[in-house]
Amino acid sequence: MSFQRAQGVVKPLVAAALIAATLAGCAPIILGGAATGALVATDRRSVGAQTEDREIQIKAEANIANTLPEAAHVNVTVFNRRVLLTGEVPDEASKQRAVEIVRQISNVRGIVDELAIGPASSFGARSNDAWITSKVKANLINTKEISANVFKVVTERGDVYLMGLVSEEEGRIAANVASRVGGVEKVVKLYEYVKPEEAQRLSTEAAKNPAPAQPDDANAATVTTTPIGNDTVTAKPLSTPAPITEGPVKPGPSNKTGN
Repeated sequence: MSFQRAQGVVKPLVAAALIAATLAGCAPIILGGAATGALVATDRRSVGAQTEDREIQIKAEANIANTLPEAAHVNVTVFNRRVLLTGEVPDEASKQRAVEIVRQISNVRGIVDELAIGPASSFGARSNDAWITSKVKANLINTKEISANVFKVVTERGDVYLMGLVSEEEGRIAANVASRVGGVEKVVKLYEYVKPEEAQRLSTEAAKNPAPAQPDDANAATVTTTPIGNDTVTAKPLSTPAPITEGPVKPGPSNKTGN
């Protein structure tokens, strides 16, 4: 088999593996073109906070799925009780309903509404977003000034959202790294900032008591690793870095009780 032909076979396989792993919430480390496994979890959140975030995510996903029209495609990401909503909904009423559903869940203390009104994204668009997420994570891993484990990366329609308990310098470095990844349209910082010494303390505590990694997608079991064609993944080169913005967070009343 020629080298060019081998590349044509390997690239879709690697892309599929990256996409499946990203959808399941575990980004592989790419060294020398091969996936070497998932990162060891050193999340700066406490084990209790991670459990609570997972419970909020499950409730939000279930309630949204049971309430919104089938045409809606809503992704829920939770970090430290702040909920990011991405995806597409058919109308403004569905958009407002999704936000209200999250508001009713107990212990939610912030909501970032990034839902777009329009048809649900295609498989190709979602594959491309997963590919971008994997590239951002890989570049964060290769950036020695920061620890990639402390960042949560979400991509929707080419826009990259970064979450985490980080110092301002860590957040700046990660956003700059993400902004230079091919295909990224915009980087939105949704960090919670802590002082550098607090960030170090949280990392030290997390390393002593690592929590088992949890998948971000409740439906991860349905992800297939069937090879995808090259036309389903795009990587538009950027002549300049993508713009970086601070994302607005709507307050989520924490004193409400939810189901």
